[in-house]
Amino acid sequence: MSAGPPTSSAEHTPSMRGWLSTAPGLAGIEIGRLSRPIAGPGTALVRVEAAALNFSDLLMIDDHYQVRPARPFVPGQEIAGTVVSAAENSGLAVGDRVASKVEWGGFAEYAVVRGDMAMRIPGEMSACHAAALPVVYTTALVAMTESTTITAGETVLVLAAAGGVGLATVEVAKQLGARVIAATGATEKCALARAHGADETVDYRDKDWTDRVKAMTGGRGVDVIVDPVGGEVTKQALRLLDWGGRLLIVGFSSGEIPQIPANRLLLRRASAIGVYWSHDRDGPMLARIARRMLDLSAAGVIRPHIGATFAFEDLPTALVALRGRMTTGKTILTIPQETT
Repeated sequence: MSAGPPTSSAEHTPSMRGWLSTAPGLAGIEIGRLSRPIAGPGTALVRVEAAALNFSDLLMIDDHYQVRPARPFVPGQEIAGTVVSAAENSGLAVGDRVASKVEWGGFAEYAVVRGDMAMRIPGEMSACHAAALPVVYTTALVAMTESTTITAGETVLVLAAAGGVGLATVEVAKQLGARVIAATGATEKCALARAHGADETVDYRDKDWTDRVKAMTGGRGVDVIVDPVGGEVTKQALRLLDWGGRLLIVGFSSGEIPQIPANRLLLRRASAIGVYWSHDRDGPMLARIARRMLDLSAAGVIRPHIGATFAFEDLPTALVALRGRMTTGKTILTIPQETT
């Protein structure tokens, strides 16, 4: 069952504020009053307190994502809040504080979440902190503990290391004992990556950035590249893989899907691995990842960086900032309870 779109409601179903995508592109999103969704089998209704933005939201709004809900739909795929009603088989109860990925529907005052996608969060964790967990930290852990296995002493190059996935990857790779080289597009972003555990940094606006990474590794290259960027940066980074290296393909925030030259993989006996996960297919793995994530959070190993917060009414501005790479870490939309 989809956890995303508001469900058809009876005549007297309460309403809520929400953002609707009525046409492709940011010009086609508008705020309005909608029928409050209703929790069905295996789900719970959550009062959303914070929602995190992801590049996939922009892709979905632009009709460039693999998931294309029928319009009008409420975008937003990552939330935190409190359960206000729950089906008996959801595994959740009224009053539970949860964070969850949703297929869509997160940029609203209420959202339906699947019980198998929700993580219970401790009472002392803020909603903003919790909303930053489900997507990027799951992705980082799936990449480095499931798609491949990072071993202590390996060198990991993280592209877009000051973004949400990037900073999560830096923290997780460091916890796994890797030497972390963070590549970013600004001096202050390099400093941020260092603050989250990167051993060395490089600015890939510099023409010689790949030569600098080579020098950092004594000419050997890196064991693993974590790439949420795509485009020309991927092609440049691929030259840095050592013998038996792994390119972990996380996404294409550049908007360009690279054509990877297979000869470079062949000559280095290297691998290109797609990092993708789904609760429908990977339920046991993701339950394991969620437990590990909360343990690492409790231990202070992972520390989500909230680069910017925006009021609910300012979602278009927040999306423009995300698209323009004007934020770092996670960008959060705060959704206070409406007074009536």
